[in-house]
Amino acid sequence: MTFPGRPHGTEFLVTTSNDLQGYQVTRQLGVVRGLTVRSRSVLGQIGASLQTLMGGNITLYTELAEKARQEAFELMVRHAREHGANAIIAMRYDANEITDGVTEVLAYGTAVVVEASG
Repeated sequence: MTFPGRPHGTEFLVTTSNDLQGYQVTRQLGVVRGLTVRSRSVLGQIGASLQTLMGGNITLYTELAEKARQEAFELMVRHAREHGANAIIAMRYDANEITDGVTEVLAYGTAVVVEASG
């Protein structure tokens, strides 16, 4: 995948697997993480409440969750790059509600250096 905000052609590999097909892990650099804490705005809360009455997908919450995951993911990749990694394996997300309307989203995995096999 090409990572947003990086020069074109700069790849950074991320997988939920413990290995990357076609690549060999040459160094493990340890756990990396990206953490963001998000809250719903009052207007967003009102809009989501109205969507709840109608049923179905609550798009305001979906968008908030997606933005939080994307931000956590980007922070995790930045953390891995700072440690010299060019890939992350065993990537996961976790989320917890800190208080009513405030949620933390954590993206984490193992930062590694990989080389193409062959």
